[in-house]
Amino acid sequence: MKQVIELCVNGEKHELAMESQVTLLEVLREQLGLTGAKEACGTGECGSCTVLIDGKPVLACLILAVDCPGYSITTIEGVTVTRDKLSPLQQAFLDTGAIQCGFCTPGMILTAGALLEESHSPSDAQIKKALEGNLCRCTGYNKILEAVKLAAQRVECKL
Repeated sequence: MKQVIELCVNGEKHELAMESQVTLLEVLREQLGLTGAKEACGTGECGSCTVLIDGKPVLACLILAVDCPGYSITTIEGVTVTRDKLSPLQQAFLDTGAIQCGFCTPGMILTAGALLEESHSPSDAQIKKALEGNLCRCTGYNKILEAVKLAAQRVECKL
């Protein structure tokens, strides 16, 4: 039996009918057309499905959508400043070459963004710890680490 729930995704409210066993990832991709979060492992091991719930990184493949009303959900589509302007963190990923195939990038950016909200100048160890649940098979992580540090510097310079 389907139930109707209201989700707040990227600042927009959506009233959706769904079965109780549907994951947040399925709703985002299939009902809302937000395909930035990827399904890779389906077991919460890779971080490709990462979204933010109330500013904290979570694995959308492991959360039932019916458990999400009342929370603010942010996907990578909600991070871009405007349609034509990337966030400082997204731009830093481009500028440092931290994007290769792009499959892990949304989860990396959302997780790194949550870290930068907590710590405006994180150490290498803090960045590595925050990103340890996000797997990348292309970059070797050095460029990702550089991107997060560059974004932290750029944000500090604006203040």
